[in-house]
Amino acid sequence: MKNLLKMLDLTADEIIDILNLADQLKYELKHGIPHTLLKGKTLGMIFEKASTRTRVSFEAGIYQLGGQGLFLSSQELQMGRGEPIQDTARVLSRYLDGIMIRTYEQDDVEKLAEYGDIPIINGLTDFAHPCQVLADLMTIREYKNRLEGLKMCYIGDGNNMANSITVGCLKVGMDVSLACPAGYHPAEEVLDFAKTYENFELLAEPAKAAEGADVLVTDVWASMGKESEAEKRRVAFKGYQINDGILKLAKPDAMVMHCLPAHREEEITTAVFEEHAAEIFEEAENRLHAQKAVMVMLMGE
Repeated sequence: MKNLLKMLDLTADEIIDILNLADQLKYELKHGIPHTLLKGKTLGMIFEKASTRTRVSFEAGIYQLGGQGLFLSSQELQMGRGEPIQDTARVLSRYLDGIMIRTYEQDDVEKLAEYGDIPIINGLTDFAHPCQVLADLMTIREYKNRLEGLKMCYIGDGNNMANSITVGCLKVGMDVSLACPAGYHPAEEVLDFAKTYENFELLAEPAKAAEGADVLVTDVWASMGKESEAEKRRVAFKGYQINDGILKLAKPDAMVMHCLPAHREEEITTAVFEEHAAEIFEEAENRLHAQKAVMVMLMGE
Protein backbone atom coordinates (compact mmCIF):
# COMPACT_ATOMS: atom_id res chain seq x y z
CA MET A 1 0.00 0.00 0.00
CA LYS A 2 1.63 3.24 -1.18
CA ASN A 3 -1.40 5.54 -0.91
CA LEU A 4 -4.97 5.53 0.38
CA LEU A 5 -7.05 6.81 -2.52
CA LYS A 6 -10.23 4.67 -2.39
CA MET A 7 -11.47 1.43 -0.86
CA LEU A 8 -11.40 -0.22 -4.28
CA ASP A 9 -7.59 -0.09 -4.18
CA LEU A 10 -7.24 -2.00 -0.90
CA THR A 11 -7.08 -5.75 -0.47
CA ALA A 12 -8.96 -7.47 2.34
CA ASP A 13 -5.62 -8.19 4.06
CA GLU A 14 -4.60 -4.54 3.87
CA ILE A 15 -7.90 -3.47 5.43
CA ILE A 16 -7.48 -5.94 8.30
CA ASP A 17 -3.85 -4.86 8.82
CA ILE A 18 -5.00 -1.24 9.15
CA LEU A 19 -7.73 -2.21 11.62
CA ASN A 20 -5.35 -4.30 13.71
CA LEU A 21 -2.84 -1.46 13.93
CA ALA A 22 -5.63 1.01 14.71
CA ASP A 23 -6.76 -1.21 17.61
CA GLN A 24 -3.19 -1.29 18.93
CA LEU A 25 -2.73 2.48 18.67
CA LYS A 26 -6.08 3.09 20.37
CA TYR A 27 -5.09 0.79 23.23
CA GLU A 28 -1.74 2.52 23.62
CA LEU A 29 -3.29 5.99 23.62
CA LYS A 30 -5.89 4.98 26.22
CA HIS A 31 -3.17 3.50 28.46
CA GLY A 32 -0.69 6.34 28.09
CA ILE A 33 1.82 4.30 26.11
CA PRO A 34 3.88 6.60 23.84
CA HIS A 35 3.84 5.70 20.15
CA THR A 36 5.80 8.47 18.45
CA LEU A 37 6.20 6.40 15.33
CA LEU A 38 6.29 9.41 13.00
CA LYS A 39 8.70 11.59 14.97
CA GLY A 40 10.01 14.38 12.75
CA LYS A 41 7.50 13.68 9.96
CA THR A 42 5.29 16.38 8.45
CA LEU A 43 1.81 15.86 7.00
CA GLY A 44 0.41 18.51 4.66
CA MET A 45 -3.38 18.73 4.90
CA ILE A 46 -5.08 20.31 1.87
CA PHE A 47 -8.69 21.38 2.36
CA GLU A 48 -11.06 22.44 -0.40
CA LYS A 49 -14.06 21.33 1.67
CA ALA A 50 -14.88 22.47 5.20
CA SER A 51 -14.22 19.96 7.95
CA THR A 52 -14.58 19.18 11.64
CA ARG A 53 -13.69 15.50 12.12
CA THR A 54 -11.19 15.20 9.26
CA ARG A 55 -9.10 18.19 10.23
CA VAL A 56 -9.10 17.67 13.97
CA SER A 57 -8.49 13.91 13.82
CA PHE A 58 -5.61 14.18 11.35
CA GLU A 59 -4.00 17.11 13.14
CA ALA A 60 -4.31 15.48 16.55
CA GLY A 61 -3.25 12.13 15.13
CA ILE A 62 -0.01 13.27 13.52
CA TYR A 63 0.83 15.17 16.72
CA GLN A 64 0.25 12.07 18.87
CA LEU A 65 2.53 10.13 16.52
CA GLY A 66 5.31 12.66 17.10
CA GLY A 67 4.94 14.52 13.82
CA GLN A 68 3.48 17.82 12.69
CA GLY A 69 0.46 18.70 10.59
CA LEU A 70 0.27 21.72 8.29
CA PHE A 71 -3.20 23.06 7.44
CA LEU A 72 -3.22 24.13 3.79
CA SER A 73 -6.33 25.87 2.51
CA SER A 74 -6.65 25.42 -1.24
CA GLN A 75 -7.48 29.11 -1.51
CA GLU A 76 -4.16 30.00 0.06
CA LEU A 77 -2.15 27.69 -2.17
CA GLN A 78 -1.22 28.51 -5.75
CA MET A 79 -3.54 25.71 -6.91
CA GLY A 80 -6.34 28.02 -5.80
CA ARG A 81 -5.07 30.46 -8.44
CA GLY A 82 -4.82 27.90 -11.21
CA GLU A 83 -1.54 26.06 -10.65
CA PRO A 84 -1.99 22.51 -12.01
CA ILE A 85 -2.34 19.96 -9.24
CA GLN A 86 0.46 17.89 -10.74
CA ASP A 87 2.86 20.83 -10.17
CA THR A 88 1.61 21.23 -6.60
CA ALA A 89 2.24 17.52 -6.06
CA ARG A 90 5.83 17.73 -7.27
CA VAL A 91 6.59 20.78 -5.15
CA LEU A 92 5.01 19.53 -1.93
CA SER A 93 6.75 16.17 -2.34
CA ARG A 94 10.03 18.00 -1.74
CA TYR A 95 8.85 19.54 1.54
CA LEU A 96 6.55 16.99 3.17
CA ASP A 97 6.42 13.32 4.16
CA GLY A 98 2.76 12.85 3.25
CA ILE A 99 -0.33 14.69 2.01
CA MET A 100 -3.94 14.36 3.09
CA ILE A 101 -6.46 16.07 0.81
CA ARG A 102 -10.18 16.71 1.31
CA THR A 103 -11.64 17.88 -1.97
CA TYR A 104 -14.37 17.41 -4.58
CA GLU A 105 -12.85 15.57 -7.53
CA GLN A 106 -11.42 12.07 -7.16
CA ASP A 107 -9.23 12.83 -10.14
CA ASP A 108 -7.37 15.47 -8.10
CA VAL A 109 -6.42 12.83 -5.53
CA GLU A 110 -5.35 10.41 -8.24
CA LYS A 111 -3.19 13.09 -9.89
CA LEU A 112 -1.50 13.92 -6.57
CA ALA A 113 -0.57 10.26 -6.26
CA GLU A 114 0.55 10.01 -9.89
CA TYR A 115 2.85 13.03 -9.82
CA GLY A 116 3.88 13.11 -6.17
CA ASP A 117 6.69 11.09 -4.58
CA ILE A 118 5.13 10.85 -1.12
CA PRO A 119 2.06 9.02 0.26
CA ILE A 120 -1.33 10.55 -0.54
CA ILE A 121 -4.34 10.04 1.74
CA ASN A 122 -7.87 10.74 0.54
CA GLY A 123 -9.60 12.60 3.37
CA LEU A 124 -12.81 12.76 1.29
CA THR A 125 -13.92 13.30 -2.28
CA ASP A 126 -17.35 13.23 -3.90
CA PHE A 127 -16.54 9.65 -4.95
CA ALA A 128 -14.89 8.13 -1.91
CA HIS A 129 -14.52 8.42 1.87
CA PRO A 130 -12.06 5.63 2.75
CA CYS A 131 -10.91 7.03 6.10
CA GLN A 132 -14.48 7.10 7.38
CA VAL A 133 -15.18 3.55 6.27
CA LEU A 134 -12.02 2.22 7.91
CA ALA A 135 -13.25 3.83 11.14
CA ASP A 136 -16.69 2.29 10.55
CA LEU A 137 -15.25 -1.20 10.10
CA MET A 138 -13.12 -0.71 13.21
CA THR A 139 -16.22 0.23 15.20
CA ILE A 140 -18.30 -2.67 13.90
CA ARG A 141 -15.55 -5.11 14.85
CA GLU A 142 -15.27 -3.57 18.33
CA TYR A 143 -18.99 -4.02 18.96
CA LYS A 144 -19.53 -7.33 17.17
CA ASN A 145 -16.10 -8.96 17.59
CA ARG A 146 -16.10 -9.91 13.91
CA LEU A 147 -16.87 -8.62 10.43
CA GLU A 148 -17.28 -11.67 8.23
CA GLY A 149 -20.85 -12.89 7.95
CA LEU A 150 -22.50 -9.75 9.36
CA LYS A 151 -25.10 -7.86 7.33
CA MET A 152 -24.67 -4.12 6.71
CA CYS A 153 -27.68 -2.18 5.46
CA TYR A 154 -27.16 1.32 4.07
CA ILE A 155 -30.22 3.52 3.56
CA GLY A 156 -30.10 6.81 1.65
CA ASP A 157 -28.04 8.59 -0.97
CA GLY A 158 -25.67 6.58 -3.15
CA ASN A 159 -22.89 9.05 -2.37
CA ASN A 160 -19.23 8.75 -1.37
CA MET A 161 -20.20 6.97 1.85
CA ALA A 162 -22.37 4.45 0.02
CA ASN A 163 -19.58 3.88 -2.51
CA SER A 164 -16.90 3.28 0.10
CA ILE A 165 -18.85 1.33 2.71
CA THR A 166 -20.22 -1.01 0.04
CA VAL A 167 -16.74 -1.86 -1.17
CA GLY A 168 -15.20 -2.05 2.29
CA CYS A 169 -17.86 -4.31 3.76
CA LEU A 170 -17.87 -6.69 0.79
CA LYS A 171 -14.08 -7.01 0.87
CA VAL A 172 -14.08 -8.08 4.53
CA GLY A 173 -16.81 -10.67 4.00
CA MET A 174 -19.93 -8.82 5.07
CA ASP A 175 -23.33 -9.02 3.37
CA VAL A 176 -24.37 -5.66 1.93
CA SER A 177 -27.89 -4.41 1.28
CA LEU A 178 -28.45 -0.90 -0.09
CA ALA A 179 -31.72 1.02 -0.28
CA CYS A 180 -31.41 4.07 -2.55
CA PRO A 181 -34.05 5.99 -4.55
CA ALA A 182 -34.01 5.79 -8.33
CA GLY A 183 -31.55 8.30 -9.71
CA TYR A 184 -29.45 8.26 -6.54
CA HIS A 185 -27.62 4.96 -6.85
CA PRO A 186 -23.90 4.49 -6.10
CA ALA A 187 -21.30 5.03 -8.83
CA GLU A 188 -21.31 2.56 -11.73
CA GLU A 189 -17.72 1.58 -10.94
CA VAL A 190 -18.82 0.55 -7.46
CA LEU A 191 -21.92 -1.28 -8.67
CA ASP A 192 -19.86 -3.18 -11.24
CA PHE A 193 -17.58 -4.30 -8.42
CA ALA A 194 -20.43 -5.12 -6.02
CA LYS A 195 -22.39 -7.17 -8.53
CA THR A 196 -19.56 -9.71 -8.61
CA TYR A 197 -20.57 -10.65 -5.05
CA GLU A 198 -23.58 -12.86 -4.39
CA ASN A 199 -24.05 -11.26 -0.96
CA PHE A 200 -24.87 -7.80 -2.40
CA GLU A 201 -28.27 -6.35 -3.20
CA LEU A 202 -29.47 -2.92 -4.31
CA LEU A 203 -33.12 -2.32 -3.46
CA ALA A 204 -35.67 0.47 -3.60
CA GLU A 205 -37.44 -0.40 -0.33
CA PRO A 206 -35.64 0.48 2.93
CA ALA A 207 -37.80 -1.99 4.87
CA LYS A 208 -36.73 -4.86 2.66
CA ALA A 209 -33.07 -3.89 2.86
CA ALA A 210 -33.12 -3.62 6.66
CA GLU A 211 -34.44 -7.12 7.30
CA GLY A 212 -32.06 -9.02 9.56
CA ALA A 213 -29.35 -6.34 9.46
CA ASP A 214 -26.58 -6.32 12.07
CA VAL A 215 -25.59 -2.76 11.19
CA LEU A 216 -27.74 0.09 9.87
CA VAL A 217 -25.92 3.00 8.23
CA THR A 218 -27.08 6.29 6.74
CA ASP A 219 -25.81 9.71 5.69
CA VAL A 220 -27.31 13.11 4.96
CA TRP A 221 -29.63 13.38 1.98
CA ALA A 222 -27.76 16.39 0.54
CA SER A 223 -24.00 16.10 0.93
CA MET A 224 -21.60 19.02 0.88
CA GLY A 225 -21.83 20.68 -2.53
CA LYS A 226 -25.40 19.44 -3.06
CA GLU A 227 -27.12 21.96 -0.80
CA SER A 228 -28.90 23.58 -3.75
CA GLU A 229 -30.71 20.26 -4.31
CA ALA A 230 -31.94 20.03 -0.71
CA GLU A 231 -35.65 20.54 -1.43
CA LYS A 232 -35.63 18.21 -4.43
CA ARG A 233 -33.86 15.58 -2.37
CA ARG A 234 -36.30 15.85 0.53
CA VAL A 235 -39.00 14.73 -1.88
CA ALA A 236 -36.91 11.98 -3.47
CA PHE A 237 -35.71 10.61 -0.12
CA LYS A 238 -39.03 10.63 1.71
CA GLY A 239 -39.22 7.31 3.54
CA TYR A 240 -35.46 6.68 3.34
CA GLN A 241 -35.00 7.22 7.05
CA ILE A 242 -33.66 5.11 9.89
CA ASN A 243 -36.48 5.18 12.45
CA ASP A 244 -38.11 2.88 14.98
CA GLY A 245 -39.96 1.00 12.25
CA ILE A 246 -36.76 0.24 10.33
CA LEU A 247 -34.93 -0.65 13.55
CA LYS A 248 -37.53 -3.28 14.39
CA LEU A 249 -36.83 -5.05 11.09
CA ALA A 250 -33.12 -5.35 11.86
CA LYS A 251 -31.69 -7.74 14.42
CA PRO A 252 -32.51 -6.91 18.07
CA ASP A 253 -28.88 -6.00 18.78
CA ALA A 254 -28.34 -4.05 15.55
CA MET A 255 -25.92 -1.13 15.56
CA VAL A 256 -26.75 2.24 14.01
CA MET A 257 -23.98 4.30 12.45
CA HIS A 258 -23.73 7.76 10.92
CA CYS A 259 -20.59 9.51 9.62
CA LEU A 260 -21.87 12.91 10.85
CA PRO A 261 -22.97 15.63 10.73
CA ALA A 262 -26.52 14.30 11.11
CA HIS A 263 -29.72 16.05 10.07
CA ARG A 264 -32.09 14.72 12.69
CA GLU A 265 -35.62 13.95 11.49
CA GLU A 266 -34.39 13.67 7.91
CA GLU A 267 -32.19 10.61 7.33
CA ILE A 268 -32.45 9.54 10.99
CA THR A 269 -34.87 10.30 13.80
CA THR A 270 -33.68 12.02 16.95
CA ALA A 271 -34.90 9.09 19.03
CA VAL A 272 -32.89 6.50 17.12
CA PHE A 273 -29.82 8.75 16.97
CA GLU A 274 -29.78 9.29 20.71
CA GLU A 275 -30.49 5.64 21.45
CA HIS A 276 -27.39 4.73 19.43
CA ALA A 277 -25.26 7.76 20.23
CA ALA A 278 -22.65 5.62 21.99
CA GLU A 279 -21.69 3.72 18.85
CA ILE A 280 -22.08 6.77 16.59
CA PHE A 281 -19.60 8.80 18.63
CA GLU A 282 -17.28 5.83 19.08
CA GLU A 283 -17.33 5.68 15.29
CA ALA A 284 -16.37 9.36 15.18
CA GLU A 285 -13.53 8.79 17.65
CA ASN A 286 -12.23 5.89 15.63
CA ARG A 287 -11.49 8.24 12.75
CA LEU A 288 -8.50 9.30 14.87
CA HIS A 289 -7.20 5.78 15.45
CA ALA A 290 -7.83 4.44 11.95
CA GLN A 291 -6.15 7.44 10.34
CA LYS A 292 -3.17 7.16 12.65
CA ALA A 293 -2.80 3.57 11.50
CA VAL A 294 -2.93 4.67 7.85
CA MET A 295 -0.33 7.37 8.46
CA VAL A 296 2.01 4.94 10.22
CA MET A 297 1.69 2.36 7.46
CA LEU A 298 2.26 4.91 4.70
CA MET A 299 4.71 7.36 6.31
CA GLY A 300 6.55 5.17 8.79
CA GLU A 301 9.99 3.68 8.35
